[in-house]
Amino acid sequence: MEGMTLRFHDDGTFRVLQMADIQDGPEVNRDTIRMIEAAINEAKPDLVVFTGDQIRGYDPAYIDTFLRRRGENPGARVRLVTEIEAKLHGIHRRIAARRDPDLPPQDDVVTMDDLMNDTRQKVRDTFSAFLGPVINAGVPFAATYGNHDFQCGILPDEQDDIYREFPGCLNPEADAAGGSPLAIESGTFALPVLSSDGSEHVAMGVMLVNSGDYAGKPEENDAQYPRYVAHSRGLDLADSDGYGTPSAEAIAWLGDVQRTLAERNGDGEPVPSITFQHIPPQEFYDCLTEVPAWTPNAVEGARNYAGRCYVLNDAVCRPGSRLGEAIGCADENVGEVDALREAGGYFALYCGHDHKNSFVGHVHDLDLGYAPTCGFECYGPKSRLRGIRLFEFREDDPAAYETRMLTWGDLVGRYSGNELRVFFEDHCVTGAATLRNELRRPQVFATVALTLSAGFAAIVRSIARRLRR
Repeated sequence: MEGMTLRFHDDGTFRVLQMADIQDGPEVNRDTIRMIEAAINEAKPDLVVFTGDQIRGYDPAYIDTFLRRRGENPGARVRLVTEIEAKLHGIHRRIAARRDPDLPPQDDVVTMDDLMNDTRQKVRDTFSAFLGPVINAGVPFAATYGNHDFQCGILPDEQDDIYREFPGCLNPEADAAGGSPLAIESGTFALPVLSSDGSEHVAMGVMLVNSGDYAGKPEENDAQYPRYVAHSRGLDLADSDGYGTPSAEAIAWLGDVQRTLAERNGDGEPVPSITFQHIPPQEFYDCLTEVPAWTPNAVEGARNYAGRCYVLNDAVCRPGSRLGEAIGCADENVGEVDALREAGGYFALYCGHDHKNSFVGHVHDLDLGYAPTCGFECYGPKSRLRGIRLFEFREDDPAAYETRMLTWGDLVGRYSGNELRVFFEDHCVTGAATLRNELRRPQVFATVALTLSAGFAAIVRSIARRLRR
């Protein structure tokens, strides 16, 4: 936003809300909007940060331009679950046709340009819906990107332009485009927070990093595409190529931007900074403890960590932390945590992506933490546990910040407007690992055991009656 400056208040405080995984289509779920409104009213933040997957790229609304991976033709390879959902909602695909330039335009011919323009407007409508409470409250905001945002067909570069149409947007243009030297790419940029004394001294940095989307190249996925169609939801959560990582340029930028801010302050010292992104790095597993498979509430790791079970390490995690699912990190460790430590100044890295996780652990001299989903149109925990993370910083020591979850249960009520859907999303099983995770939940195990016991007892009674005849 032109001329917008972030600054600590006279009392030395600064508040940030992290909103993760809204993951919705153009008609954003009303409960999601209520959550955002309630959190803003409660926290009165100075900044809102969206940490990716604002767009539910595989929503039926985007079926005509869906991208399974970058580089594919829009709408060419639609997820099976999207096809099914579209039929349930009565949405019909439109196939783009080429217009003959030698013939006059025909109103009944839909071109790819028409479909892309429709999607652009749908993305704009989605942004308008969830940004409404933020804009109405006059709070500045910034956004980075997740693995589902681009799948609507509109890539982050263009989504950045759409975000900047809204008042309060702080997403700068990258330096490559002649914009801010504090930004290198869409979703990777720094927001300086200035001192309360009115000077230009940068007292804290809020950094956003584009953590990538998926690993590999689209053409390398052709062999496994039939399996993807048959089991698209499962493979989307554990794709054959895994999740993406921040670019090499973004990793280098973590140090470069600290040097830029140090020069700006004139003291050569790194600025105390917190980083936000979507996909967590592998070091998040260091906040966990490996346990036997039968441990209650343990979750199985994913991909590189598959076949092992984990619970939170209470020795490093803050009270109130929750582990609800495997950490969905990339297969490759690109050294982001090492880069943060080497650059100096960084004290925390917070992510989204894994909708049921809301823990904060301190390892590798950093706080590594999550915000769960704040949306109600995607999988996640119980309604009362979905929420938005609040950060309260003090100018004299930003690294000694306080953070807590503002949950639906605390802000609105125990139940959402569609508890049946939320129940399914909370207990959704996409494979053997998630089934085993469900059975490790004591309430689920007890319910299954009682059901099986009742069924077995009924069978025994039936056999006994037949024998008495």
